[in-house]
Amino acid sequence: MKKLIVIGLLALVGQTANAQFGNILNRVKSSAQSSLENAVVNGVNDAGRSAVKATKNKMKKAKKAKAEEATWTYGEHTYTMKGNLTANKYKKDGFGEVTFTNIPADYDEFEALYTEFLGNTPHGVAAMMPMAMEMYARDREVGKKCIELICYKSNVSSVIPRLKDKFGAALDDSYGQRYLPAAVLKGATAQNGYTPQRPYTVEMEASVNKHQELQIVGSGTVMYIYIIGGGWDTHQRSVELIREPGHLQYQVFNCPSLYTGCRQIQGTWGGLE
Repeated sequence: MKKLIVIGLLALVGQTANAQFGNILNRVKSSAQSSLENAVVNGVNDAGRSAVKATKNKMKKAKKAKAEEATWTYGEHTYTMKGNLTANKYKKDGFGEVTFTNIPADYDEFEALYTEFLGNTPHGVAAMMPMAMEMYARDREVGKKCIELICYKSNVSSVIPRLKDKFGAALDDSYGQRYLPAAVLKGATAQNGYTPQRPYTVEMEASVNKHQELQIVGSGTVMYIYIIGGGWDTHQRSVELIREPGHLQYQVFNCPSLYTGCRQIQGTWGGLE
């Protein structure tokens, strides 16, 4: 009798163990199947997102390629501009591009460039900021006049002291970065000694920040754009532009990311023409 009871108990334990093992095995199979299905779904979603992103990039490049280009010359220097950025309406896919053969030779050329051509668009004025910085590095008085011409008053008092410190430091000082104006030009990187492509090109696109109207001090529409530069870990350098009521030209309202120290140069800087 005891033997029968023991045998029965063993059989019951065996059945229970088999059932539990079967349940565990089923759960493992179900989990594996679910993981596989999730992996497939995630893979499809990732592929879909990549395809959409690639399509958007192609459309954006095609749109830029078809954009009308305006050209302006001063002596032997040539400037071209294209883009659709404007203070009248925020465009999340807005862009701008300015190319130039040389840095303006003097204040007269810079002023004419601003009043007759580039000053009429936000991307045109934004592209003039590295030009003004370079001119300040070459000649403090001339550069100061250039910065005062294209910058909002409050921005002038922010830009000048920082550039004075950056360009006044010794070349072997890690703080002194004479090549800073070149860091936002297309093709210039720390690795190639901040040597930009020729003709010099400044590429821009709309910021994620929408336009705002000044309310406390002054009046006018402030818009935000990105200059794409290879001198920093974050390639987007934010620049704020403003066009006050009754003014034809835009002004640089704020631009601290343009004079923030970039990556330390590797090699020797060859300068800009």
